[in-house]
Amino acid sequence: MTAGGRAPGRVTPRFTRSQLLILIAGVGLVVGVAAWALDASAVLATTAYGVLGIVIVVTAVDMVRDLMAGRWGLDLLAVIAMAATLAVEEYVAGLIIAVMLTGGEALEAWAARRATHELDTLLRRAPSYARRVDPRSGDVVEVPVDEVAVGDELLVRSSEILPVDGVLLSERAVIDESSVTGEPVPVTYAAGATLLSGTTNGTGTFTMRATRTAHDSQYASIVQLVEGAVASRAPMVRLADRYAVPFTALSLLIAGVAWYVSGDPVRFAEVLVVATPCPLLIAAPVAFMGGMSSAAKVNVIVKDGGVLETLARVRSVAFDKTGTLTQGRPEVSRVIARSRSAGDTLSLAAAAEQYSMHVFASPVVEAARRQGVALPHVESAEELATNGVLAHLVDGSSVRVGKPRFIEEAVGPLERPALEGGETAVYVSVDGEEAGVIVLSDPVRVEAPRTVQRLRELGVAQVALVTGDVAPTARSVADAVGIETVQAEMTPQRKVEVVHAMQPRPVLMVGDGINDAPVLAAADVGIALAGRGASAASESASAVVTSDDVARVATVVELSRGTVRVALQSIWLGISISIVLMLVAAFGYLPAVVGALLQEVVDLVAILSALRALGLHRRLRPSPATS
Repeated sequence: MTAGGRAPGRVTPRFTRSQLLILIAGVGLVVGVAAWALDASAVLATTAYGVLGIVIVVTAVDMVRDLMAGRWGLDLLAVIAMAATLAVEEYVAGLIIAVMLTGGEALEAWAARRATHELDTLLRRAPSYARRVDPRSGDVVEVPVDEVAVGDELLVRSSEILPVDGVLLSERAVIDESSVTGEPVPVTYAAGATLLSGTTNGTGTFTMRATRTAHDSQYASIVQLVEGAVASRAPMVRLADRYAVPFTALSLLIAGVAWYVSGDPVRFAEVLVVATPCPLLIAAPVAFMGGMSSAAKVNVIVKDGGVLETLARVRSVAFDKTGTLTQGRPEVSRVIARSRSAGDTLSLAAAAEQYSMHVFASPVVEAARRQGVALPHVESAEELATNGVLAHLVDGSSVRVGKPRFIEEAVGPLERPALEGGETAVYVSVDGEEAGVIVLSDPVRVEAPRTVQRLRELGVAQVALVTGDVAPTARSVADAVGIETVQAEMTPQRKVEVVHAMQPRPVLMVGDGINDAPVLAAADVGIALAGRGASAASESASAVVTSDDVARVATVVELSRGTVRVALQSIWLGISISIVLMLVAAFGYLPAVVGALLQEVVDLVAILSALRALGLHRRLRPSPATS
C-alpha cells in the first residue's frame, strides 16, 4: 500500500521519498479538483497523467522488488485501478486513489503510534541521569546514567525513578514497583534490600549503592525488549499477503464481468476503484501492535508480533518447576541426621555448596551461617551439572552433596524421606557414608493451580511439568497445581527432547529465564518469568513476564487469542465492505469518484476495528493473584 522506503544517500534529504510522493499526489488532487470545477479538461488530464504516471511507476518498481524478494504485494490492484481511470478519463477518481495509496504510510504510522502507546511509555520512562554522591566531599552531582559504576553511592529523591539496580543504604524506603513487577501496592524495604531500576521512589529521599551498571540493570533489559518489540512486524502481515492472490483475482473477475456484461469499460475502473486493498495491509499490523501494547500493560513484553499469533494457537504447555510453579525462594526446613548429626550434615553440605551455582546452594549456606555452624576447609570442589557437588576437604575427606543417584554412586541405595508439597531433598555423604538429608521448602505459587486451569479452559490439551528435580518432589508439586504429566530428573538435553516430542503443537515452554535457555529456545514459544532478581533479557525466550506472577502466562495466551480474533475480524470487515462496494459498482450505481472516497472510509473503519486490540487487557479475567 505504501509508496516505498527512504531514498539512499549520505545526506538526509529534506523530504523522504514517501513524503515527496504524498506531496505530489496531494497537490495533484487539489489542482485536479480545481480544474474539474472550472471545466479545464486539458489541465485536469495533464495533471492526472503526470501525477498518476509518477505514482504508478514508483509503485510498480517497489512491487517488482517485493516479488524478487519473494513477497506478493497487494498494490497491483491500485496500479491497475489508476491505469484504468486514466484509460476511461476518470481523472479525479485516479487522483484520489493516488492520495490514498501514498498517504497510506502516514495513516499506518498514526495507527501504529496509537497502538504502541504503552510500549512507548515504557521507553520514555527509562532513566537518563543519576545523582551520584562524591565519596570524599559528600557532594551530590548529577551525571548521565551511563556513567554510574558498580559501587557508586546514589541519592534518589522523592518520586524519582531508580536509575540502576542496587542495595538500599538508608534505613527505610517505600518503592512503587508497579511499572516493573506489576505489584500495585508500594513496598517498604529496610537497609540492605535489593532495589530494581525503573521503579519509583515514594515520599522520602534515600541513598543506595549501585550493584549493576545502567546497561546491565533490570529496566535496561526491559527497554531492550521493548525496542525490539516496537521494531517488529507480525507474521499476520504475511497472512494478509496470503489473501492477496484470491482478493486480486476476485476483484479483477468482478470488474471484468461488469465490463463484459455492460459493454462499458468505465465499469471496470469503477469496480477496481473500490477494490484497493488497504484494509488487508493495515489492519493486521495495527491489531498486533495493539495486542503487544495490551500485553505490556499486564507486564508481559512480547518480543515480536508473531509470538502472539503462535500463542493464540498453543495446544501444549510445559512448565519448569523451581521459580516457575514454585516461588523460587527455597529455605531449609529441616535436617535429617543419618550417620552424622544434623549440625555436621549442614556444615558439610554448606562447605561444598559454596562452590555451586544451583538455586538450592545459597539457602543451605545461609542456613549454616544463621545457625553459626563452622564450615570445614575445602581443598578443591567440582560441580557436576544436574547432579551435585563433589568437594575434597583439607583433612582428606570426600563430600558429596546433591541428587540421590549422585550420592548412591558412593554409598549405595538411600532411604528417601517422605516429602510434602513444595519440598525437595538434598542428600549429603562423606567418605562413602550417608551423612544426612537436608529438606528445603519452596512453596507452590498461590496462583499456579488457577493458571493451569485457565490454560485448559483456553483449549490447551496437554500440560506437563518438566524439571531436573527428583520425581517425588516433582510429583508433589504437579499434584498441587493439577498437572498429570511429569517428566522429572531431566538433564537440559532431555528437557529439549521432551519438549520437541510433545503433542499436539504448538508447544509453549515456561521457565524462569535463568537456566532454561535451551528448552525455551526449543519450544515453539518460550516465556521467561523475570520477576525480582531474575534477568529480563532472556534471549532464548519469545516473551518475558516482568512481574513475579505466573498467572500472566494464561493472561497473555488469552490476550493473544483476542488479538488474532481482532486482526482477522478487521481484515474480513474490510474485505466484505469492499466486495459489497464492488458489486454495487458493477451494476453501475457507484461513480468512480464516490467509490474512491468510500474506499478511504473503508480504510478508516478497518483501522478503528484493529485498534480494538488496545483495550483487550481491560476485558481479560483478573489474575488470581490480584483478584
